[in-house]
Amino acid sequence: MPGSLADRREKQRRVAALRTGPLLLASHEAVSWYLEGIRSHVSLAGPPVAAVRIDDDGDRIFVAENEADRLVAEELLPSDAVRVVRVPWVVPPADAAAAADAAAGSVGGPAASEASVAPALRAARASLLPAERDRYRALGRDAAEAVTDAAAMLRPTDSEQRAASVLAAALVERAIDPLVILAAGSSRLGHRHPLPTGAPLGRRAMLVVCGRRHGLIANATRWVGEGDPADDAILAVEAAFLGASTPGARLDRVFAAGAAAYAAEGFAADERRRHHQGGPTGYSGRDPRATPDATDLLHDHQAFAWNPTAPGVKVEDTVLVSSGGVEVLTTDPRWPTTSRGGLARPLARPF
Repeated sequence: MPGSLADRREKQRRVAALRTGPLLLASHEAVSWYLEGIRSHVSLAGPPVAAVRIDDDGDRIFVAENEADRLVAEELLPSDAVRVVRVPWVVPPADAAAAADAAAGSVGGPAASEASVAPALRAARASLLPAERDRYRALGRDAAEAVTDAAAMLRPTDSEQRAASVLAAALVERAIDPLVILAAGSSRLGHRHPLPTGAPLGRRAMLVVCGRRHGLIANATRWVGEGDPADDAILAVEAAFLGASTPGARLDRVFAAGAAAYAAEGFAADERRRHHQGGPTGYSGRDPRATPDATDLLHDHQAFAWNPTAPGVKVEDTVLVSSGGVEVLTTDPRWPTTSRGGLARPLARPF
């Protein structure tokens, strides 16, 4: 159980400040955040096996009966384990919470949905607490080391699927759930989200991982094989995104600063339209994805994964932004780097 009771109480305080009555948390990102990083899934593609109803009389954690013993024994803080309400496995936990509302009533009436407080809830989880930051640093190191270890096993003749299998194994060995594994060999570098195929890696290949542990998600992109003349330019675009990412800034303005750097670095002026650019991360892969219309304010101790990309080039790491600057979390000293704005940024690693 990795959870911190002090952090848990702060999260309860943050949610109490944003709700006006009972609130039901039912998404993976909200449930895992609120309950200190529990594994709220069985299938990575399935719905959460728990939902949390928050009210003035305390939290109630609705859990599918066939998952309750595991969550109590391995995931939940002791103070939360006693708040578990077991529900039949045939009923989604969120539906069971709503049914309980209808049957018995509550202090403040039916619980509001997450959607009704989405921006405020996103802001509540944006500033990572001390124990969360420590868990994220450990996850970032492990994820980066997994990619390094996997890359060392690959050769130009290996297929993208072979690369993906090695990446996934390296993550799972470190208790990291592989949410996204992408691999693009030389023949497929034009695809921004290259799901692995049987194509060979060839002279230059891209490896991408998004891995989750304790609810937090680490995102990283690495290149193996030859470098590209545009590698330095895409690092300059990333530097524009990172330079604008300061607590108190508005997300759409950070997005605009990074997007403007494409033309300045010799890329197409509309390059940002051809793929998403990343944004805040944490308990969701992007929380939210940055767009010209995203007006969320940036917070101290907030995680980001910017991923500027152009044909054949991309850079991506998970970083922690605070008033003290930018800290790269997905880092492994064994990977070759160059310095950009005082940060070690990844280069292509030769086979």
